[in-house]
Amino acid sequence: MYNYPPSAVGWCSTWNTSAIPAGITSFRYDLFHRPLSVEEKPVMTESSVSPHHLPLPRVIAIANQKGGVGKTTTSVNLSACLAELGYRTLLIDLDPQGNASSGVGIETRAIETSIYDVLLNDAAMEDCVEPATVKNLFVAPANLDLAGAEIELVNEMAREHRLKRAIDQELDRYDYIIIDCPPSLGLLTVNALVAAREVLVPIQCEYYALEGLGQLLRNVDKVKKNLNQELQVSTIVCVMYDARTKLSKAVVDQVREHFGDKVCDTMVPRDVRLSEAPSHHQPINVYDPSSKGCIAYRSVAKEVSGGTSPRTR
Repeated sequence: MYNYPPSAVGWCSTWNTSAIPAGITSFRYDLFHRPLSVEEKPVMTESSVSPHHLPLPRVIAIANQKGGVGKTTTSVNLSACLAELGYRTLLIDLDPQGNASSGVGIETRAIETSIYDVLLNDAAMEDCVEPATVKNLFVAPANLDLAGAEIELVNEMAREHRLKRAIDQELDRYDYIIIDCPPSLGLLTVNALVAAREVLVPIQCEYYALEGLGQLLRNVDKVKKNLNQELQVSTIVCVMYDARTKLSKAVVDQVREHFGDKVCDTMVPRDVRLSEAPSHHQPINVYDPSSKGCIAYRSVAKEVSGGTSPRTR
């Protein structure tokens, strides 16, 4: 559990101004508007467990309240790479846009039973799960029906636990259950945080992508205290890394300083092949297995899992 201040997200220390690219004349020195005292730095407690050693099955919510930070890209490609390592993996698309579903080859307009039916119509999870094009990868797809779920869930009984109830029936079937959360902190994301045991946070290596992180961490803590005591932030992945810029390096250094071994050693670079893969409805390890993006996500999958599945060793 992280100890961070109640005020607006101040976990990062003061920027080194020499790291600011030339030509930028106006810049806030502090990532979150002020310096950080020693007492306010996040503390790794004795109960913090390395993500490599957590037992299977693992339920991981991939969350970031800001859009466009590589959340769905990470969900799709991490799931595909875990499946490639031999782990039976279920990808749950909880974003009404349905991009994770289409990204692994599911035709969202042809879905008969979706994750919406699981949440609102008491459908069984197994009734909506479909196999993906990657061996060992399965998908609980979403479509636009999910867009109204935030409002419809308000009046439902045990509204925060509906996804958890469905997932608990499937734990024996899978090694990993990956939940692609919507870019918001509404009831869909709360359902994901209640159902998950871990949170993986993709962080774009840019200033604005960090601004919402403190709010996300505070909400994780609220869910942990009130709804899911097992929840922890297990992994942070730096994505869209550009080695040519000092800003990317400065962001990574700050994140590593304050989150320690929670941060993956692998940084996912900007790669045009990662951007192209969704238009072909394929994860990166199918679309271009030799690309920089694929190599990076394979490495992230090994860091998260600790290596290949025992079934394949």
